[in-house]
Amino acid sequence: MTLEGFTWVNEPAEWAPTGDGLRAVAGAQTDLWQRTHYGYSYDTAHMFGRQVAGDARLTVTFEAGYAEQYDQAGAVLRIDEENWIKAGVEFVDGGHQLSVVVTRGFSDWSVTPAPGGLVSATFDLERAGDSVTVRYGANGAEPEHLLRLAYFPPGAPALAGVMCAAPVGKGFETRFTRVSLTSDRV
Repeated sequence: MTLEGFTWVNEPAEWAPTGDGLRAVAGAQTDLWQRTHYGYSYDTAHMFGRQVAGDARLTVTFEAGYAEQYDQAGAVLRIDEENWIKAGVEFVDGGHQLSVVVTRGFSDWSVTPAPGGLVSATFDLERAGDSVTVRYGANGAEPEHLLRLAYFPPGAPALAGVMCAAPVGKGFETRFTRVSLTSDRV
């Protein structure tokens, strides 16, 4: 895995490259959300990625020490604070949920229970034209299960990479062991 050209948006206080990827500790009170339902806007999640302008495919594998409500980690495509998609695992109501949030000024959130025995997850975000297809795989399986197909502004440069956040908790550690990014335009 090469993270050459990757930069932080909201760099965490504690992170380091590892032999097989990246270790990041989500800081307390960090989140990525816009307006809907809760009435607040947050753009404080830790995001590490590289800019891409056109069609791209991002595949991310990770495991995390979720501890508090809404602890979350996964993959992100971010044009700006009001246009982004995040997909990953979120700790909700005492269990792991496969989570996708699509934001175009307002956030919408979809969750489905993660398979039992989840240790690691792989998410694949494929941007083609005006859409992003989100797939996942559990515990080393390739991401072949469709979770979401969403509109995403075509051609707009976007940060493609990993994210983590701890909206209500004191923080937790995530280990990203695979970050694969292919793009037709950088």
